[in-house]
Amino acid sequence: MFELSPRVQDLKQQIEAFMDEHIYPNEALFYQQVKENKWGAPPIQEELKAKAKSMGLWNLFLPHSERGAGLNNEEYGHLCEIMGRSSIAPEVFNCSAPDTGNMETIERYGSEEHKETWLKPLLAGEIRSCFSMTEPDVASSDATNIECEIRRDGDEYVINGTKWWSSGAMADSCKIAIVMGKTDANAPKHLQQSMILVPLNTPGVTIVRDLHVFGYDHAPHGHAEIKYENVRVPVSNILLGEGRGFEIAQGRLGPGRIHHCMRSIGVAERALEAMCRRAASRVAFGKPLYKHGSTSENIAKSRCEIDQARLLTIMAARSMDQFGNKVARQQIAMIKAVAPTMLCNVLDRAIQVHGAAGVCQDTFLASAYAKARTLRLADGPDEVHLGTIAKLEMSRYL
Repeated sequence: MFELSPRVQDLKQQIEAFMDEHIYPNEALFYQQVKENKWGAPPIQEELKAKAKSMGLWNLFLPHSERGAGLNNEEYGHLCEIMGRSSIAPEVFNCSAPDTGNMETIERYGSEEHKETWLKPLLAGEIRSCFSMTEPDVASSDATNIECEIRRDGDEYVINGTKWWSSGAMADSCKIAIVMGKTDANAPKHLQQSMILVPLNTPGVTIVRDLHVFGYDHAPHGHAEIKYENVRVPVSNILLGEGRGFEIAQGRLGPGRIHHCMRSIGVAERALEAMCRRAASRVAFGKPLYKHGSTSENIAKSRCEIDQARLLTIMAARSMDQFGNKVARQQIAMIKAVAPTMLCNVLDRAIQVHGAAGVCQDTFLASAYAKARTLRLADGPDEVHLGTIAKLEMSRYL
């Protein structure tokens, strides 16, 4: 369907083989080890990370950067889909969110000191990171509402505010946060915000609680509510400069949405496979489930929707590579609205075919659905993306 270079074809085959040999067989062990040490790094994960790194299956993102694998967004998208089939795989290849977005942010907008202190250990897989943007008291889908204060005081910035859904912050290995806050409330609307690096061991940083998603705590990754109370960091920790937060966000979120959507397509493919295997093996009312009209229709719909979402996502990635994130803005918004909704639909059908087994821990479907439903809010809710699409479409006629 897609013309891939020999190198990308080779990487794709290597990752598929790695998934079959090392990832799928160790999923149960991974979650057993998480129960034994909730926020620590499961030993099997560290073992697999070392194996992937030794094989060169490491840091495959970072388009147009000498620190990455030299792949563009479209090429990486095909690999990201395969990794997305298992929730434990992205970190094994050091390609997990929010670290990929944070590494791209520091690589593009950080100083040499930032890169040496934080990017280097992140690229080595020695630490993890979180992104503190969303706040509980304001509608954070409109980032101009954010109230977290970043106030300059001499050679330091003082940070005060409460954030939540800082994904990854619960992990023991999470050492650094990128915090988005307001440096100048009197500046033009989109020049009020800035991003700043805050080590999580800084005095005044308090992890208030972990947040659950439909009852899932997503250990060992987790999602945290964090309170920043008179947190002081050097002025040099600001990224790019005051008032550049929205500019950074534009550069950060485009590739991140490609990653989210391609991982979603990978999960959807796995869910469709599970649906088809169940439909072939389960007999109800005297015949296999796939011979019932409603089941076969759901299989067909799922196949169509997955392929549509993949084509749209690759088109967006290609547009980003050719013309840049700003020009590809509409396509990026389209995939972010389409892919998570598609995944929710496919998972819902797979759960229905599995019956009671689909909603318990005996399959990956229930956990995957919780994550998929959350993705319709993460990186902006559907409504925001649909509004962007409509606005750009109408601009051709007004």
